Amino acid sequence: MPTRLITEFGMGSSLRRQDYTQAARRGIQDALWHNSINLAELFGQPKEAMQITVQIGVQQPDQVQTDKLTDIFPYGQIRFDVVHGGLDIPRPDGNPTVMANVAIHVALEIAR
Repeated sequence: MPTRLITEFGMGSSLRRQDYTQAARRGIQDALWHNSINLAELFGQPKEAMQITVQIGVQQPDQVQTDKLTDIFPYGQIRFDVVHGGLDIPRPDGNPTVMANVAIHVALEIAR
């Protein structure tokens, strides 16, 4: 069973287009761009061994196209979990501003 070693958080938005995938992309980038952790290398493993779970919270989970988000990650085994969350903030023109909350968990198989 993999051991979770790190969790990073981010928030992204789509101001006018009501694009849940773009809001999720920006949230993932927000979480990733805050650091550069060579986690796998610290444990003597290749970067491809990292098991990355991306949790995305938006008001309309079925609108997030996860296949358009995998290119953000240059390595690792990526799994998405899109759930109800985030915020849709009403705007006068009728299209809400979409906010996505993101948590990225990185785990490795570690001998104990």
